[in-house]
Amino acid sequence: MSDEREQPRVGRENARTRLADALRNRTVTTEIAAGVPRGLRVATAYSWRFLVIAAAIGVGIWIVIQLKLLVVPLLIAILITALLWPGFTWLLRHRVPRWLAIVLALLSTLAIVGGLLWLVGWQVAREWSSVQARTIAAVEEFRQYLIDGPLHLTEAQIDDWLLQGWALVQQQAELLWSGALALGSTVGHVATGAVLALFILLCTLADGGGIWRWTLKLFPRTARPAVDGAGRAGWVTVVNYARTQLLVATIDAVGIGIGAFLLGVPLAIPVAVLVFLGAFVPIVGAVVTGALAVFLALVYNGPWIALWMLVVVLGVQQLEGHVLQPLLMGSAVKVHPLAVVLVVAGGAMIAGIPGALFAVPLAAFVNVVAVYLGSRSWEKGGGVSGSADLIWSTVPRQPRTVRKGPVRKGAAQ
Repeated sequence: MSDEREQPRVGRENARTRLADALRNRTVTTEIAAGVPRGLRVATAYSWRFLVIAAAIGVGIWIVIQLKLLVVPLLIAILITALLWPGFTWLLRHRVPRWLAIVLALLSTLAIVGGLLWLVGWQVAREWSSVQARTIAAVEEFRQYLIDGPLHLTEAQIDDWLLQGWALVQQQAELLWSGALALGSTVGHVATGAVLALFILLCTLADGGGIWRWTLKLFPRTARPAVDGAGRAGWVTVVNYARTQLLVATIDAVGIGIGAFLLGVPLAIPVAVLVFLGAFVPIVGAVVTGALAVFLALVYNGPWIALWMLVVVLGVQQLEGHVLQPLLMGSAVKVHPLAVVLVVAGGAMIAGIPGALFAVPLAAFVNVVAVYLGSRSWEKGGGVSGSADLIWSTVPRQPRTVRKGPVRKGAAQ
């Protein structure tokens, strides 16, 4: 009886096996598929995969924009952590307690920022009256130039243009007032973001390693070595970027500030502070702040001083591009200028000022992580391969060693 019961069950299993084999080995051919060229089939295969990747990236960007009040403080805290990391780890290596190292790092940062703000306020208060008088005089000189210059405008035409400009401002009054209604929420968002960034900064300095270990547990066990190595390689990139940009920004600010002071350009300290802040947005920040310094020199000191101010700005930027960046960055951090321009422009188009500020370090991080994962560097027990084709490289190149061959007779002579 048992054999009779087993036979139907075995037959059903054999039937299912044959059906599964037929499905696995099926080939569907139609006249249309046979007539499509192979190149077109390959192109469509790449196209739909590209569309899926683009859709995923678009959804990710949309989520980030919706959570910008959380993402921006997080990125600011990470960037500040990268700025403080070299000094903070130096204190830890010299056996300073972690809590004391955190206090010293934060107090020194607040002291530097407070000192810069005090210098800006001091010079603005000191030169405000003379700057105001010189502004009025410069406006009158420009008005007289429009009348006596090659344009030969009349006072009535100038006054008419001024009235049209004022009318345009009045027409936009509703937008200004509606924006003012949102000012309270904007100030509240800024304050909340500052508190959140400070809290994240304290957490990363106090227990960054624990946070990273917890993050690794979100990935499958087999993927953790790859994620851990890629994250650490990306973090080295961000730290190198922040450290070098800080030093380069300081040198740019000191150079342009001293040049403005020696040329007698007013508000030299505020200009230097703006140059320092603008240097963290590569290329774009340097151009904008340099143009502002030249404009101030033109308005308050005339065209010849503005020309010399332009020479100073161009000289400092050339020094940065051809001396400071190669020497300070070296082979630890390198970026192609084309990549910087495209990334900064794209970040500004997507997310405005925050996008321009975080575009380069994010692109550097993603690039290094992608190359690390693609080259399977965690299996080799090292970082990103020095021969990898990186837009941004974070691994110093190994010095070339000269092979010593057998010494020929008489070579030493």
